[in-house]
Amino acid sequence: MNWLDFSSNSFIVAFYLYCASFISFAIAVAGKRWSNRKAEDHTSRWGKIGFGLAAIGWLAHLTFFFTRWYGGGHIPTSNMYEFMTFLGMAIMFAFIIVHLIYRNMLLGAFALPLVIIIIAYASVFPSEVQPLIPALNNYWLKIHVTTAATGEAFFAVGFAAALMQLIRVVDFSRKDKVGKRAQFWTEFSLYVIIVLIGFLVAVFAFRGAGYEATFSQEKVTIADDGTATSEVKEVKYGLPPIVAPYNSDIVEFQSFIGLDKPLFDAPSWMNGVNAGRKLNTIIWSVISGSLLYGLLRLLARKPLAAAIHPHLTDIDAEDLEEISYRAIAIGFPVFTLGALIFAMIWAQIAWSRFWGWDPKEVWALVTFLFYSAYLHLRLSRGWQGTRSAWLAVIGFLVVMFTLVGVNLVIAGLHSYAGV
Repeated sequence: MNWLDFSSNSFIVAFYLYCASFISFAIAVAGKRWSNRKAEDHTSRWGKIGFGLAAIGWLAHLTFFFTRWYGGGHIPTSNMYEFMTFLGMAIMFAFIIVHLIYRNMLLGAFALPLVIIIIAYASVFPSEVQPLIPALNNYWLKIHVTTAATGEAFFAVGFAAALMQLIRVVDFSRKDKVGKRAQFWTEFSLYVIIVLIGFLVAVFAFRGAGYEATFSQEKVTIADDGTATSEVKEVKYGLPPIVAPYNSDIVEFQSFIGLDKPLFDAPSWMNGVNAGRKLNTIIWSVISGSLLYGLLRLLARKPLAAAIHPHLTDIDAEDLEEISYRAIAIGFPVFTLGALIFAMIWAQIAWSRFWGWDPKEVWALVTFLFYSAYLHLRLSRGWQGTRSAWLAVIGFLVVMFTLVGVNLVIAGLHSYAGV
């Protein structure tokens, strides 16, 4: 048996089951609009179907993980594709645990899209099994990565519940300054999520069309003694280049809707790995996400948060806050162990130092301090309600920047994860 092929098929099955689960939860949130039965019966029935599909999908995802481990010879957490698929699996595990505690069927309507986006994001990266570099070939890495991702998964569930809470409590009929500010930031949170979806739409659309552009970039490095060395490398784009790499020449360029050359070069201070290509990706993500958001607004004929709000009025906002807090309270010690303590042990073995102020280490510390502040303010200062919910939402944005921004934008010792 080819275990890697079986693993890939299991992954596809898991993805489609997650999509079906989200559709079921979405129908549950919609209430009795498509049913003549009582809303409670309708929600319970579709919620149970959604949870059942999610649980089966998680088992398929678990099968993918272990068969890839067996077929590849090492735990599949060594690059961005493997780590993000593991994170999606961990979020589903956290959702199942929280659901079994609180029996809130509708949380899946917000948790499942997050899992689907993360899995789709993982699919952007090469899925081939790669040999481990020496720094990764250590059992402490397995402990460090899996526990850190599990902690982040519970943060993700806390984020989903907090976002539901914010949409639930915002009064969209208010016209005063405070009310409009709450409406704006809640809508902006949904816009950020749609921009992430827009990134996936753009990448897969141009990949399916076979688009590619190539630049020849010269990089000059000046040593401490004043000696200058020059290196020329090719930079390939999968999206039409709005931004060209700094100090580069066009090798191959496919015209797109009149765009036959880049509009400008990346600034010279952006000297990270493939900085121009990454800036170009960010611009395309904002463009495609904004177009998608505009289309959804046109269909809804109102702000998206205002369109979702009526379907959440039967949910107790205090229950959502409790779910968010408990999920974060579970995830915080797990994250602390994995992202800090176990990470420092691995760093000592791999690089002969416990701490080196690498960007990934710094942002893991920032995440730890932020959630420490969240727990302190909620437990000791009485920050509950919307203030607590906003902290949970912002905290997960910090987590996502630690995972994505640091790996793909900031160069450092953890940059191997972006290969």
